[in-house]
Amino acid sequence: MMATAPAPELLLDHRGNLRPRYEMALSYEQARLGMAFHEAGHAVLSMAYGMHVLTSEVIAWSPEIDRWSLTGNTAFEVDDTNPWRFAAQAAAGEIAHVQYLMTCGLWTPERAYACTADHDREQAIDVLAQFGYRLGRDCVPQDGKSWGMVRGMARRKVGLLWREIRTVAHAMNEHTKLTGDEIAALTGLVNAPLVGGTA
Repeated sequence: MMATAPAPELLLDHRGNLRPRYEMALSYEQARLGMAFHEAGHAVLSMAYGMHVLTSEVIAWSPEIDRWSLTGNTAFEVDDTNPWRFAAQAAAGEIAHVQYLMTCGLWTPERAYACTADHDREQAIDVLAQFGYRLGRDCVPQDGKSWGMVRGMARRKVGLLWREIRTVAHAMNEHTKLTGDEIAALTGLVNAPLVGGTA
Protein backbone atom coordinates (compact mmCIF):
# COMPACT_ATOMS: atom_id res chain seq x y z
CA MET A 1 0.00 0.00 0.00
CA MET A 2 1.28 3.45 -0.89
CA ALA A 3 1.68 6.07 1.84
CA THR A 4 0.31 8.86 -0.36
CA ALA A 5 -2.47 9.15 -2.89
CA PRO A 6 -1.76 8.09 -6.48
CA ALA A 7 -1.33 10.55 -9.33
CA PRO A 8 -4.31 12.95 -9.31
CA GLU A 9 -5.51 11.85 -12.76
CA LEU A 10 -6.20 8.35 -11.41
CA LEU A 11 -8.74 9.84 -9.00
CA LEU A 12 -10.64 11.72 -11.73
CA ASP A 13 -13.32 10.55 -14.12
CA HIS A 14 -13.04 11.01 -17.88
CA ARG A 15 -14.49 14.52 -17.57
CA GLY A 16 -11.85 15.59 -15.06
CA ASN A 17 -14.16 15.49 -12.03
CA LEU A 18 -13.18 13.83 -8.78
CA ARG A 19 -14.77 10.40 -8.54
CA PRO A 20 -17.17 10.04 -5.61
CA ARG A 21 -15.97 8.18 -2.51
CA TYR A 22 -17.99 5.59 -0.65
CA GLU A 23 -17.39 4.03 2.74
CA MET A 24 -17.61 0.25 2.74
CA ALA A 25 -17.75 -1.59 6.06
CA LEU A 26 -15.22 -4.27 5.12
CA SER A 27 -11.71 -5.14 6.18
CA TYR A 28 -8.87 -3.86 4.01
CA GLU A 29 -8.30 -7.35 2.59
CA GLN A 30 -11.97 -7.81 1.70
CA ALA A 31 -12.27 -4.36 0.12
CA ARG A 32 -9.02 -4.76 -1.84
CA LEU A 33 -10.17 -8.09 -3.27
CA GLY A 34 -13.50 -6.49 -4.17
CA MET A 35 -11.70 -3.76 -6.11
CA ALA A 36 -9.65 -6.46 -7.85
CA PHE A 37 -12.92 -8.11 -8.93
CA HIS A 38 -14.17 -4.74 -10.22
CA GLU A 39 -11.10 -4.23 -12.39
CA ALA A 40 -11.01 -7.89 -13.44
CA GLY A 41 -14.59 -7.49 -14.67
CA HIS A 42 -13.52 -4.63 -16.94
CA ALA A 43 -10.37 -6.40 -18.12
CA VAL A 44 -11.87 -9.82 -18.84
CA LEU A 45 -14.91 -8.48 -20.69
CA SER A 46 -12.73 -6.05 -22.65
CA MET A 47 -10.52 -8.91 -23.75
CA ALA A 48 -13.44 -11.24 -24.46
CA TYR A 49 -14.95 -8.53 -26.68
CA GLY A 50 -11.76 -8.16 -28.71
CA MET A 51 -10.17 -5.10 -27.12
CA HIS A 52 -6.44 -4.95 -26.41
CA VAL A 53 -5.91 -4.81 -22.65
CA LEU A 54 -2.74 -2.96 -21.63
CA THR A 55 -2.91 -3.25 -17.81
CA SER A 56 -5.34 -3.73 -14.95
CA GLU A 57 -4.53 -2.83 -11.37
CA VAL A 58 -5.68 -2.17 -7.84
CA ILE A 59 -4.40 1.05 -6.29
CA ALA A 60 -4.35 1.32 -2.49
CA TRP A 61 -3.01 4.09 -0.28
CA SER A 62 -3.22 5.34 3.28
CA PRO A 63 -4.42 8.96 3.40
CA GLU A 64 -3.93 9.03 7.18
CA ILE A 65 -2.93 6.70 10.00
CA ASP A 66 -5.27 3.71 10.35
CA ARG A 67 -7.23 4.66 7.21
CA TRP A 68 -6.98 3.44 3.65
CA SER A 69 -8.46 4.19 0.25
CA LEU A 70 -8.80 2.07 -2.86
CA THR A 71 -9.34 2.64 -6.53
CA GLY A 72 -8.40 0.79 -9.67
CA ASN A 73 -7.53 1.29 -13.29
CA THR A 74 -7.87 -0.82 -16.40
CA ALA A 75 -6.24 0.51 -19.55
CA PHE A 76 -7.22 -0.86 -22.92
CA GLU A 77 -7.25 0.10 -26.57
CA VAL A 78 -10.50 0.03 -28.47
CA ASP A 79 -10.50 -0.47 -32.22
CA ASP A 80 -13.64 -1.24 -34.17
CA THR A 81 -15.46 -2.59 -31.11
CA ASN A 82 -19.23 -2.90 -31.08
CA PRO A 83 -20.42 0.12 -29.06
CA TRP A 84 -22.82 -1.93 -26.93
CA ARG A 85 -20.00 -4.30 -26.03
CA PHE A 86 -17.90 -1.30 -25.01
CA ALA A 87 -20.77 -0.20 -22.77
CA ALA A 88 -21.13 -3.72 -21.34
CA GLN A 89 -17.46 -3.83 -20.32
CA ALA A 90 -18.00 -0.48 -18.59
CA ALA A 91 -20.87 -2.00 -16.60
CA ALA A 92 -18.94 -5.19 -15.85
CA GLY A 93 -16.80 -3.68 -13.08
CA GLU A 94 -19.71 -2.87 -10.83
CA ILE A 95 -21.47 -6.16 -11.69
CA ALA A 96 -18.38 -8.23 -10.84
CA HIS A 97 -17.82 -6.25 -7.64
CA VAL A 98 -21.36 -6.95 -6.40
CA GLN A 99 -21.11 -10.60 -7.49
CA TYR A 100 -17.94 -10.92 -5.39
CA LEU A 101 -19.84 -9.64 -2.34
CA MET A 102 -22.65 -12.11 -2.98
CA THR A 103 -20.44 -15.16 -3.51
CA CYS A 104 -18.39 -14.38 -0.39
CA GLY A 105 -21.40 -13.80 1.87
CA LEU A 106 -20.54 -10.10 2.25
CA TRP A 107 -23.49 -8.57 0.42
CA THR A 108 -25.61 -5.94 2.13
CA PRO A 109 -27.61 -3.17 0.45
CA GLU A 110 -25.14 -0.59 1.77
CA ARG A 111 -22.11 -2.47 0.46
CA ALA A 112 -23.76 -3.04 -2.90
CA TYR A 113 -24.47 0.69 -3.13
CA ALA A 114 -20.82 1.43 -2.35
CA CYS A 115 -19.90 -0.57 -5.49
CA THR A 116 -21.68 2.07 -7.59
CA ALA A 117 -19.50 3.21 -10.47
CA ASP A 118 -21.41 6.07 -12.06
CA HIS A 119 -18.16 7.27 -13.67
CA ASP A 120 -18.10 4.06 -15.75
CA ARG A 121 -21.71 4.62 -16.85
CA GLU A 122 -21.10 8.27 -17.72
CA GLN A 123 -18.01 7.40 -19.73
CA ALA A 124 -19.98 4.82 -21.71
CA ILE A 125 -22.77 7.35 -22.36
CA ASP A 126 -20.28 9.98 -23.56
CA VAL A 127 -18.19 7.63 -25.71
CA LEU A 128 -21.23 6.12 -27.41
CA ALA A 129 -22.70 9.59 -28.03
CA GLN A 130 -19.52 10.54 -29.93
CA PHE A 131 -20.38 7.78 -32.41
CA GLY A 132 -24.09 8.53 -32.64
CA TYR A 133 -25.38 5.87 -30.24
CA ARG A 134 -27.89 6.75 -27.54
CA LEU A 135 -27.47 5.22 -24.09
CA GLY A 136 -30.06 6.31 -21.53
CA ARG A 137 -29.39 6.45 -17.79
CA ASP A 138 -32.89 5.37 -16.76
CA CYS A 139 -34.92 5.13 -19.95
CA VAL A 140 -34.66 3.59 -23.41
CA PRO A 141 -34.00 6.39 -25.89
CA GLN A 142 -35.31 6.06 -29.42
CA ASP A 143 -33.00 3.78 -31.41
CA GLY A 144 -30.86 3.23 -28.32
CA LYS A 145 -30.57 1.21 -25.14
CA SER A 146 -30.89 1.92 -21.45
CA TRP A 147 -28.12 1.45 -18.89
CA GLY A 148 -30.32 -1.28 -17.40
CA MET A 149 -30.23 -3.17 -20.71
CA VAL A 150 -26.46 -2.79 -20.89
CA ARG A 151 -26.14 -4.01 -17.29
CA GLY A 152 -28.17 -7.06 -18.30
CA MET A 153 -25.73 -7.78 -21.13
CA ALA A 154 -22.82 -7.37 -18.73
CA ARG A 155 -24.42 -9.55 -16.05
CA ARG A 156 -24.85 -12.40 -18.52
CA LYS A 157 -21.27 -12.14 -19.76
CA VAL A 158 -19.87 -11.82 -16.23
CA GLY A 159 -21.72 -15.04 -15.37
CA LEU A 160 -20.29 -16.84 -18.38
CA LEU A 161 -16.76 -15.60 -17.60
CA TRP A 162 -16.90 -15.79 -13.81
CA ARG A 163 -14.09 -18.36 -13.58
CA GLU A 164 -11.80 -16.10 -15.61
CA ILE A 165 -12.79 -12.99 -13.64
CA ARG A 166 -12.18 -14.79 -10.35
CA THR A 167 -8.77 -16.04 -11.52
CA VAL A 168 -7.70 -12.56 -12.64
CA ALA A 169 -9.04 -10.88 -9.49
CA HIS A 170 -7.08 -13.17 -7.16
CA ALA A 171 -3.90 -12.75 -9.23
CA MET A 172 -4.36 -8.97 -9.28
CA ASN A 173 -4.95 -8.91 -5.55
CA GLU A 174 -1.67 -10.78 -5.07
CA HIS A 175 0.43 -8.87 -7.61
CA THR A 176 -1.38 -5.48 -7.64
CA LYS A 177 -0.95 -4.95 -11.41
CA LEU A 178 -1.29 -7.33 -14.35
CA THR A 179 -0.51 -6.79 -18.02
CA GLY A 180 -2.96 -7.80 -20.69
CA ASP A 181 -0.65 -10.60 -21.75
CA GLU A 182 -0.56 -11.92 -18.18
CA ILE A 183 -4.36 -11.84 -18.09
CA ALA A 184 -4.50 -13.72 -21.39
CA ALA A 185 -2.11 -16.37 -20.05
CA LEU A 186 -4.19 -16.78 -16.87
CA THR A 187 -7.53 -17.07 -18.67
CA GLY A 188 -6.83 -18.55 -22.09
CA LEU A 189 -8.47 -15.51 -23.68
CA VAL A 190 -6.80 -13.79 -26.61
CA ASN A 191 -5.45 -10.29 -26.07
CA ALA A 192 -6.14 -8.65 -29.44
CA PRO A 193 -3.07 -7.17 -31.16
CA LEU A 194 -2.25 -3.59 -30.30
CA VAL A 195 -3.31 -1.36 -33.17
CA GLY A 196 -0.29 0.24 -34.79
CA GLY A 197 2.23 -2.24 -33.38
CA THR A 198 3.79 -2.72 -29.97
CA ALA A 199 3.50 -0.37 -27.04
